[in-house]
Amino acid sequence: MEERSGFGYFLLGLGIGVAAGILWAPRAGEETRQFLADKAGEGADYLKSRAQDSTEYVRQRANDLKQSASDLYEQGRSAVSKHRDTLGAAVEAGKQAYRDAVSDVKAASAGSGTTSSSTGGVEPV
Repeated sequence: MEERSGFGYFLLGLGIGVAAGILWAPRAGEETRQFLADKAGEGADYLKSRAQDSTEYVRQRANDLKQSASDLYEQGRSAVSKHRDTLGAAVEAGKQAYRDAVSDVKAASAGSGTTSSSTGGVEPV
């Protein structure tokens, strides 16, 4: 019941507002419509200008992000390449150390007169 009453008051207020607007309008109907059309055109122009500015901003930010991503990618590639080379050198150094150790064991066993079976059958790589 109260909703009905509230809706009635809304319609009453709407009617009073329309009537007051017509009675105290500062311009004639045609002038008011032209004024509103001009303001709507200005608003549309403003929005178009802001949209263009926003689009340009987004393009610039996208280009900046692409450049940053490209820079990070190149830095990552460089770091991976550097670490790959370092790891390869470490593996080679490990292989060489193993070969040297096996040679030393063979030389020591040959000097003491034992067979190569005493080295456990370890062969160099």
